[in-house]
Amino acid sequence: MQRNILILCLLVAPVVLGGEMNAAADQRAMLIRLSQDFIYAVKTGEPTDQIEKQLGQVSMLQLVQSLTSDNQKKTFWINLYNGWYQVFALRNKLTKSSIFTYRGIKFSDFTLTLDEVEHGILRKYRAKYSLGYFAQMFPGKNVRALAVGVPDFRVHFALNCGAKSCPPIAFYSEEKLDQQLERAARGFLQGETKVDRDKKIVWVTRIMQWFAADFGGKSGQLEVLSKYLGVDISGFEIRYQDYDWTPALKNFAAEP
Repeated sequence: MQRNILILCLLVAPVVLGGEMNAAADQRAMLIRLSQDFIYAVKTGEPTDQIEKQLGQVSMLQLVQSLTSDNQKKTFWINLYNGWYQVFALRNKLTKSSIFTYRGIKFSDFTLTLDEVEHGILRKYRAKYSLGYFAQMFPGKNVRALAVGVPDFRVHFALNCGAKSCPPIAFYSEEKLDQQLERAARGFLQGETKVDRDKKIVWVTRIMQWFAADFGGKSGQLEVLSKYLGVDISGFEIRYQDYDWTPALKNFAAEP
C-alpha cells in the first residue's frame, strides 16, 4: 500500500510542479503585457483607467513571485516609470518639484514613487544624490524585495523625465530588452555627445555626472563612450553639458 502511494506521488508531483510553473509564466506574461499596454495607451492618448485598475489589483507577492529575472524587472518597471511620469504630468499636473516623490503608483497592498522605481528598484537602492557611490540607508522592504540583482547603466538612457534633455520613450519587451537598451544607449549618446579631437575633450550628457558610479567613474564613462560612439577617446577630458529641463512630454522614440 505504501509503495503504491509513493509511486502515485512520484507520478503526480511533476504534473503539479508543471502546473505551478505554467501559472507563474502566465502571471509574468500578464504583468509585462500590462506594462506594455500602459505605455502604449499613454502614447496613443487612450484612457488608462482600466489598466490602472488592473495594476491596482496586483499584490507585492505576485510581483516578487512573477518577476524573477533582472530582464523581466527592467522591462516591467521601465515601461511603468515612463507611463506614470506622463500620467502624473499630464493628468495630475505635477511638476519637477513634486512629481518624483508623489506616491501615486498604486498596487493592491502598497504604493511607490517614481524615485523608488528609479533609484530603489532599477538602481538597486542607490542614494539619489550620491553620484551613485552610496546605497540608500533605509530603502524599505518593498524596494528591497523588488530590486534588480545587478544595476544596468543603460537604464539611464531608457527612463524619460519629461524634459528636453531626457532620453526618448520606447516600448520595451522582455524578449528584445538587451537589443533595445543597446539601441537606446547608442542613439542617445551619439546624439548628445560632442567630441573635440584637437583638444581631446568630450562633452557628454549631465546624466553621466549625476550617476557617475553607475558608469564606473571617469574611466568607465570613457569606456562606455568609446563603445557607443565607435571611436577611441581614452585619455580625453570629460566635460558635462547643461541639462535642459524645458518640459517635453510625450517624446516617444521612432519605432525601428
